[in-house]
Amino acid sequence: MGTWLSPPFPVVHNQLLCLSDVEGEVVVLAPHRQVSDLLPFRLFHRRQCSGLPPLSSLKTLVWCCRAWPCIEVCTPEGPLQTREPIMDRILAVAKSYLMVTDKSRDAASVLVSKFVTRPDVKLKRLGDFLDWSLTTISQASDQTMGGTVILDGALQSLAQLFKHGKRDDFLQYAPVVLQCLAQCHVAESSQATLRKLGVKLVQRLGLTFLKPRLAKWRYQRGSRSLAANLSLSQSGSTVQAVSPDMETQSQEEDYDIPEEVENVIEQLLGGLKDKETIVRWSAAKGIGRVTGRLPRELADEVVGSVLDCFSFQETDNAWHGGCLALAELGRRGLLVPSRLPDVVPLILKALVYDEKRGACSVGSNVRDAACYVCWAFARAYEPTELKPFVTQIACALVITAVFDRNINCRRAASVSDHSGTFPYGIDIVVAADYFAVGNLNNCYLSISVYIARPFLSSCPLHFDQILSNTVLDLLLPIALGIDLHSRHGAILASAEISHALYKLANQNNRYCNLTSQPANHTIGHQYVVRPQQIFVVVVVSCLCRGFGGELMRPAVCSLIENMSLSKMPFKDDPVITGWQWLIDDTLKSLHLISPGPRDGIKVQYKVLVSQYIAGLKSTEVLTRCGSALALGSLPRFMIHGKLHQILSGLQQSCSQREVCFTEARRDAAKAMAQVCVTAGVSAQGGSDSVVCEGNVSAVYRALLDCMTDYTLDSRGDVGAWVNGMMCSLAQQSAEKIDRYRAHAGSVFVRLLHSNNPAVPHIPHREELLAIFPTEGAEGLNWNAPSQAFPHITQLLRLPQYQYHTLLGLTVSVGGLTESTVRFSSQSLFDHLMLIQQDAAALGQFSEALLHVFRDNLRNDRVSIPFLKMLDQMLARACFDTFTTDQDHQFCVDLLSLCKEEIKKSKDTQKLRSAIAVFCGLIQFQGEVRKKVLFQLLLLLCHPFPVIRKTTASQVYEMLLTYDDVIDPDVMDDVMTSLSDTNWSVESGDRNSISP
Repeated sequence: MGTWLSPPFPVVHNQLLCLSDVEGEVVVLAPHRQVSDLLPFRLFHRRQCSGLPPLSSLKTLVWCCRAWPCIEVCTPEGPLQTREPIMDRILAVAKSYLMVTDKSRDAASVLVSKFVTRPDVKLKRLGDFLDWSLTTISQASDQTMGGTVILDGALQSLAQLFKHGKRDDFLQYAPVVLQCLAQCHVAESSQATLRKLGVKLVQRLGLTFLKPRLAKWRYQRGSRSLAANLSLSQSGSTVQAVSPDMETQSQEEDYDIPEEVENVIEQLLGGLKDKETIVRWSAAKGIGRVTGRLPRELADEVVGSVLDCFSFQETDNAWHGGCLALAELGRRGLLVPSRLPDVVPLILKALVYDEKRGACSVGSNVRDAACYVCWAFARAYEPTELKPFVTQIACALVITAVFDRNINCRRAASVSDHSGTFPYGIDIVVAADYFAVGNLNNCYLSISVYIARPFLSSCPLHFDQILSNTVLDLLLPIALGIDLHSRHGAILASAEISHALYKLANQNNRYCNLTSQPANHTIGHQYVVRPQQIFVVVVVSCLCRGFGGELMRPAVCSLIENMSLSKMPFKDDPVITGWQWLIDDTLKSLHLISPGPRDGIKVQYKVLVSQYIAGLKSTEVLTRCGSALALGSLPRFMIHGKLHQILSGLQQSCSQREVCFTEARRDAAKAMAQVCVTAGVSAQGGSDSVVCEGNVSAVYRALLDCMTDYTLDSRGDVGAWVNGMMCSLAQQSAEKIDRYRAHAGSVFVRLLHSNNPAVPHIPHREELLAIFPTEGAEGLNWNAPSQAFPHITQLLRLPQYQYHTLLGLTVSVGGLTESTVRFSSQSLFDHLMLIQQDAAALGQFSEALLHVFRDNLRNDRVSIPFLKMLDQMLARACFDTFTTDQDHQFCVDLLSLCKEEIKKSKDTQKLRSAIAVFCGLIQFQGEVRKKVLFQLLLLLCHPFPVIRKTTASQVYEMLLTYDDVIDPDVMDDVMTSLSDTNWSVESGDRNSISP
């Protein structure tokens, strides 16, 4: 026994455990397999399982102990009579481990299959074990967790038995097992693992019913010998595929097929439609294995049943399972070439399968499996067999590889591509490789253009003729169809094609007055008529209203935009009135549309300025937002002469601080900036036409006023939307939100380095240029806290910027985002370390700190992060210089402000932060220490149990850190009271603690 527990054994069992995680079976070559080793090993296993002596890695050792007997029990040496008790014990242990939940169950099932199939053991124990397994399956229920584990072990052991056992030994038991599975309704279980094991066992039963043989009628490509293929390739000859037509039926072994096989195939076909992929995959494997042992006629019936899965009455699960089954049949040569005309059209449909379900769709797994079928066919059949279908398959795979929205489908199609069999195929395969199709933008904008270019260059028609005469004709019925998403895509495509044709005609000097002679020119009449028809029918049919309005309105507005840019001949046409109506109606629901299409809509507003100025005073927030964005999108010629009215309306809209109009203030600020950029700047110009001395101050006042807007509602800091417009102050550059900090920092640096013209009166310009030099400012990534905060904290040295920078840093240092907190706090503490020896600078900083706290009392957006930041400062002894003075004014003021901040507060987050600050203030000397202790004693009696517990815990840690706070004679009693008292109770006898 000493050898089993010697040091090498843990190394061995760790190696075996690594092999146990490998998928499939691993052949273990043991150093010896003597019968004499089995009893010592069994004794060791019993000691190990009982826990005496205690061994490390118990679960891993258990698995290895299950795996080792798989080797030992295969040794056929030794008389059975002398080992019968050991045999019974091995079976008993294996049965017990079939009912556990860890990986030992898998090892136990392998052990059973190896042990029970021994020639000597199967004679006496095979029937008993099968009876036990079937009884267990019949009595267990999959409705409980324990029953599921028991069923899993029993089914797994049966599947292993029928896999490793000889057919002659198990044939008599197979009908009984199949009947038991049917009676227990394993296929209808709610557990996917049980259904998978049921399908696996059923296919093993089917293989038991059928004689093991290779079907002589199967299709064979080339030789099964690698050496033969290599020798033939060197000699230049080829091996002809063996077609089933070359074999005669007389050569086939005729024998009766058991009736149970029909039941097996029926269950496997049902497994192809299961809702879980693992079950469908196992069923597809089973279909392939069983079909390989059937006569040709019956196998063809199985193929026909598989093809029935490809019905539009079936679900996506059936389509996916059917694809997997076809791939397995093709790989095994069981799908004869005569069936390809029936199979290929179904695979082409599967490559574009997409079924809508509510707001989403399913079918990506079907398309992926269809690509797998194409991959399998390309390797299973000779090129001559696939030649009639290769063009269709290759085109479908190219479309899937480039345009499918699912990355897995695109990649599967790229590796399954048959493009090498037609012109430019190799170039297409190289361009649309596995990694290139991973990027969606690259697929749509680059690869697709690269693939289409050689085909269009060889086409006898001009590119614009194809688009105007063919593509637009195809898009029109789709754009007016009943499918919302197809209609949306067709309208967008028509809009882009119209503008592309206009640009192409301009480049080639072929644009003309289409209303006069459309037939005599390259660009057909469809260029004008089709987009106009689409707009009219869409509007008249009210397709922009209701459920699909969010998609249709942006698409139709894009159509209007592109037709306008293409200078369509619609002057004095009634369609213009329809355009105007749609734009006005869309303004009322602009914010119901997602941001991407919204940007395309805004540029279409060409209505009277007064109408939009009046909309800024509407009681509906969406109308205000739409009117503001419309004013910001107006061209310069419409602003000219009405700039004063526009700016006045936008400034008034920005000044209203009601919570319900937050979005309107945001959009008004955006529009004001856009209007100023569009109108241009002229110092001596007229205030009604350009930005000049007469109106620039009002614009700045409105925008700077927006920077103080931190309105909160149920969505959080919605006032931050307004801040994003004019973040030129240091405060915005130091705050926590990355995108606003980046915008503020970029504007700050742009104003600093502006030379045309230079911005005058910037405080500390020279110092700022040293901090943000011209050569390094452009490369500064303001989005990255690690780059932004080391620069922005240097503004703390400049008195003009100190307060605002510190205010911005407060919400960053006391925030929640880990990277922001880490880099902002580190930069702040680095600055404090630099001024530790400069009493004037440290005093100025402390005054600014108190100023920030004073100005933001009871403002939770700032005060709570401030308390968190202050706790970090005190913990790092940033004000250690002040601790030597008795009742330093900074500490006195800070304590007073903290008391005022938490007065009557019920915010646990704020109270916890204040507790930490009070514990940090204990380091200051004088009467202030007693006042701090008094506040902590009050918090120990707080009504909230969580506050009492937090206070007790932090006071305990504080006394361990500062041992001079209380008298050493009572220190032990105080610490005992703090640690032993149950601070969660609402009332009771609590020991008093006096300073």
